Parts: sequence; C-alpha cells; structure tokens
Amino acid sequence: MQACHVAFAGNPNAGKTTLFNNVTGSRQHVGNYPGITVERKEGRLIHQDTELNIVDLPGCYSLTAYTQEELVARQVLVEERPELVVNVVDATKLERHLYLTIQFMELGAPILLALNMMDDVRNKGMSIDLKKLAKGMGCPVVGTVARSGEGKPELLDRIIEAAEDQSTWQPLQISYGPDIDPVLETLIATIEQHQFLTQRYPSRWLAIKYLEDDEQIIEQGRKENPSIADELNSIVENLRDHCAKTLNSFPEAIIADYRYGFIHSLLKRGIVTYPEDVERMDLTDNLDKVLTHKVFGPALMMILLYLMFQITFTLGDYPLQALEFLFSWLGRTVGGWLPNGGYLQSLVVSGVIDGVGGVLSFVPLIVIMFIMIAFLEDCGYMARVAYMMDKIFRTFGLHGSSVMPFIISGGIAGGCAVPGVMAARTLRSPREKLATILTAPFMPCGAKIPVFLLLIGAFFAEYRPLIMFGITLTAWAMALLVARLLRSTLIRGESTPFVMELPPYRWPTLQGILIHTWERTWEYIKKAGTVILAISILLWLAMTFPRPDHTQTESFNLQRSQLQQQLRHANTTEQVAQLEGQLTEISRRQSLEALKSSAAGQLGKMLEPISSWAGFNWRTNIALIGGVAAKEVIVSTLGTAYSLGEVDSDEPTSLIDRIAKDNDWNRISAISAILFVLLYAPCFVTIVVMARETSWRWACFALFFNTAIAFGLATLVYQTGLRLF
Repeated sequence: MQACHVAFAGNPNAGKTTLFNNVTGSRQHVGNYPGITVERKEGRLIHQDTELNIVDLPGCYSLTAYTQEELVARQVLVEERPELVVNVVDATKLERHLYLTIQFMELGAPILLALNMMDDVRNKGMSIDLKKLAKGMGCPVVGTVARSGEGKPELLDRIIEAAEDQSTWQPLQISYGPDIDPVLETLIATIEQHQFLTQRYPSRWLAIKYLEDDEQIIEQGRKENPSIADELNSIVENLRDHCAKTLNSFPEAIIADYRYGFIHSLLKRGIVTYPEDVERMDLTDNLDKVLTHKVFGPALMMILLYLMFQITFTLGDYPLQALEFLFSWLGRTVGGWLPNGGYLQSLVVSGVIDGVGGVLSFVPLIVIMFIMIAFLEDCGYMARVAYMMDKIFRTFGLHGSSVMPFIISGGIAGGCAVPGVMAARTLRSPREKLATILTAPFMPCGAKIPVFLLLIGAFFAEYRPLIMFGITLTAWAMALLVARLLRSTLIRGESTPFVMELPPYRWPTLQGILIHTWERTWEYIKKAGTVILAISILLWLAMTFPRPDHTQTESFNLQRSQLQQQLRHANTTEQVAQLEGQLTEISRRQSLEALKSSAAGQLGKMLEPISSWAGFNWRTNIALIGGVAAKEVIVSTLGTAYSLGEVDSDEPTSLIDRIAKDNDWNRISAISAILFVLLYAPCFVTIVVMARETSWRWACFALFFNTAIAFGLATLVYQTGLRLF
C-alpha cells in the first residue's frame, strides 16, 4: 500500500479545519509541534489503496513569519516537504485568499486548490469556472462545502492523482516590476553562487524573503554565513533607499501589489462572474445589522452568555448528582474491600477516589458548556465578539485582537489560559501583547469552573446561572482594570489599530461540534487521570504524614476504650445513642487532629492567621496552595481533606454537602474564595508558557502580582460582608 503525506493549509476562517475534520473524522490525534507550543492535528485514512497522512497546518495569512503560526506552517512545508498541499480557500473571497496560494507556489509546493463554501457562492448569485481557474493557476481545483461534505469524494480522488503527478517542487516565478526584478536577480545569483541556504529553500524564494525583511530567514542567514548575509542585506538596503526616494514605497509593498495584480488579472479572464441585475444582501450582512449593532449587539451578547449558564445547569444537574453518588458509592465499596483503617484504604479512598472523583463529577456540566462554546465558534459568532469589544479594549490600553486570547482563556467560560496566552502572539505591539498575557489568566478557565461549581452548589444552588454569569463579568472587568493599571504604569505606550476579517455565519455541523467538544473534554479527563491523580497522591501524602505524636494518639484511644466499656453496660436506647455519638465525635476529632498534624495541615494552620482575613480556613489553604500546580487540584484536595477529616457515615456524602455543613464556610467566605480562585496565581503550566512568551521576570511578576490582587479583593469582600451581614 502506498502512503501519501498531505498538508491542509489556508487562511483563518476559510473552513480548513472543518474540512480536515470532515475528511479524517475520528481518525486523528492532537499534539504540539516539537519544541513549539502550537497545536498539531494529524489524521490518517485509506482511500483507493493509498494511506493518506494529513496534517492540518495552523491558519495563516502569509508565509512571512510574522506570527508563530505562520512560522510553523512554513517549517512544516520546508522540513517535511509534503507531497501535496491542499490549499483551502474561501471561494467568496477568492482574490484575497489566493494571495497565500501564490506564496505557496513561489515556495514550489505542489498545490491542490479546495474552493470551500461553494454554497455561499451560489447563494450570492456568483459563479466560478473551476476549469479556467485550474488552467490559470496551473494546479487542480475542486469545489467543496466542508460543513456538509459536498465535494469530499472528488477531493480525495484528486489528492491521490495530484500527489502522484506532482512529485517535484517547482517554484512559481512572478515579475515584480523594473525596480525589483534586477535586484532580485542579483540576490539569486549571489545565493546560488555560494549555495547559501539552498539546501533548504529555493534561491528565488529566499531572495524574496530578504526583500520582505523576514526576520527568521535573516537570522538563519547570519548563522549560516555572516559575510554573505551582510552582502545580501546591503543589496536590499540600497533597494529600500531607491524605492523610498523614487516610489515613496518599500519592497514588501511593491511585491504585495504585484502579487495581487497577478491574481486580479487572472480572475478577470471570466473565471468569476457576478449577478448584474440583483443586489443581494446575504444572511451574514442581515445578521450583523443586529448582532454587531452598537447597542443591541452587546446586550444580546450578555443575554446569550447568561442563557449558556442557564442551559448548562438545567441540563447538567441530574448527571452531576448521579456522578457524585457514583463516586461516593465507589469510595465506600472499595473502602470495604481494603483493610479497615490502613494506609492503603486511606490512599485509595481519600487520595484517589475522593480526590479525582471530585474533579470528574463535573464532567457533565463541562461537556454541555463545551458544546455551546464549539457551536458559537463554528458559526462565526466569536469573531463578532472581538469586533464589538474592540472600542472597549482600546479604552483600557489593549487591542481588539486581545479579545481572542481572553475568550480562549475562558472569557466565555471553559477555555484554558495556556492556548490563550499563546494566542497573544498575533498582537504586533509588544506592550499590548504583554498586557494581554498578564491579564488573560484572570478568565474563568475550564480548570477553575469545577471550583466555582462546587462552591455555587454548596451555597448558591438556587442562583447558579446568575452567579456564573457574575463571575464571568467580574473576570472581564478585572482583566480590563488591571490592564489599564499596567498600561498606565509599567507598560506604557499607544494602542495600535484593530483589523480583522469577519467570517460568514454558518450553521455548524454536528460532527464538527462533537469533535471539538470531545477534544476539550478528553483533555480535561486526561488531566484528571494523570496530572490531577499524581498531585492528589502527593497531597494525600502531605496530608497524612507525619502522624500525630504517640501521646495524643493514646489519649484518644483511652477515651474511646472508656466509652466502649460504658456502651457495653448501657441499659437504655437513649444511653446507647448518646455514647455512640460520643464515639463518633472522638473518631472525628482524632481524624481532624491527624490531618492538622500532617505537613500540609501544619502549613495550612501556619497561614491561617493571615488567610482568615479573607475567610479561608486551614483546609482551604492546603487546597489553594495545591491549586498553583493546577486549578482542578483545589477540588480534589478539598475532597481529600474533607474525606480524611471526616468519619464514614451510613449514607454517601458528596463534597458539596461536606463543605455546606462546615461551620467555617458561609456565603460570604464562598464569594471571597470564588474571587480569589478567579484571580490568583496562574497554574504552573501557564506560568511556564508565560515565561516562554515573555520572560521569567514577567511570569514571576504574574505569580505574585495576581495573588496580591486576588487576596486584597477577597479580604475586602469578606471583611465588608461580615460587617454588613
């Protein structure tokens, strides 16, 4: 059986990933590119006795490495050299999207054009002659509708045909005019004469990158041969001076103009026709009149956000209760199989089942939330949120593009700060990028949601959608206020303008929504079964050892022995009940003292004089310290702490019930804890990514600065609440 390596590439919002999901289905896996924190999605399938290995490249607008995504896309093409690049373009924006196609062809990559969204082309009254386009571009062209699967069989057939026909890379050559072409030829001659980086790149493409001032290529050139690199840079600088004086322009702009001129002249050959007598206002334009209206748009966005939480809690209530009961029953059943009172029983029941089970209990709510978020992303609404928020963000010293890192981090609950921080790479201004990275972790990510659900379920069960809605608004407000503070003090500078292409509205496919939901849910479950499990076991050890001193243990054993002797001689039912209650209390106190004597308990007690200002007891302190590793650990640690500090009863008890019955907790301390968890130190993985994207100095700053803000606000709320209520 033959194998064929294929790359799917294209502009953001062209439907590339939807087409990739449609083609590969469940036969795909997700990871990161080696050494680079950018998601890599790969899929495999067999068609016509050929195994297709397909990689979904990050969406990009060009092959000049302005962003991490563009750099990754280029590296895959250069280093892996796929046998075919399926360039997915939005057929309704053909001229703009073919700009990237030209760059692929200049690199020499064998191209198959997948004209996506052909249904929108028909709805607009347009028509595209695919045969003429294929002849003009010199590559196969297939029309597709990714979300419905239209064109998929033909696409797979043409992929195999094109991969067999185009086994060699042949770079496209375009004239860039009398000012650029002679200099380009000089650069090519110098590069070829010295074999300068030609083992990796075509010489003409390399020369163009020097003209476009591509930082990554220029840096590679310096490392390869500094003298040749200086010679090339000198030639380019002379051209820059010439273009500035004679054309009032620069080489990058001239090259871009000629590329668009090539595309425009091609499309004028009757390839695209438009209706002459009918003015069409498509669905996207009509919806945007309302959904992006300066008054109705934000109001509808708030209503939509609230409805998301209402639906989540309405549909997820019973599955949540069922899982809580299941893990409580499992803990009691497994505990009954193991030696009573031993370390193994404690580890399995308190450390593993109560710890990890507390996190997994919230999976139904997480799934429902992820489904709705995937729907909003796939239908094109998320881009409108960024558009509407731009003016507000500029007021606070941020950029409209900062909205997407916030949303990805959990701005519409359920994201993750790690990809949110990485998404800030698209910001060109270093100051706006830094302010975005420092404040994105304030968002209610998927790791924080179980903590919120736990405390809301314990103290605000009747107001759950409203409280979650309030938490989300608070996160946005705090992120903007802190960003304004940072941009006015430590990170001063002007805001840059916002430019973004709004994708058309589309009805998402069920397959796409399910794939996106499963990917996020599986990451959550996998984290609970690996990272959270490991941390839960470590925290169980910290909450179990060292054991109480011998004197304290003997004191409890003596009291228990005396009560048991009295119980044997009890004459009435009332005496029996009273003595059994005292025995239970002795066991509870002994378990509690053992927890306090442990390393974690001692640390929690040591911090309690300070943490009590915000309403946190020593158990909560243990959980919050563990939460620096991963926020889900807060729930698992509380589950372990309350399990170790309690005596088994005849009925299964959920963590929500245990916290609700703890006298150290009340509604005011619950609100204080919610605010603290929302705002305090990012998790360890996020800190590492922040350091990678900025520096360790700024990552450590976020660790302490965010915690200080969180504790200050939590203390203010708790102390004010005590005095008012």
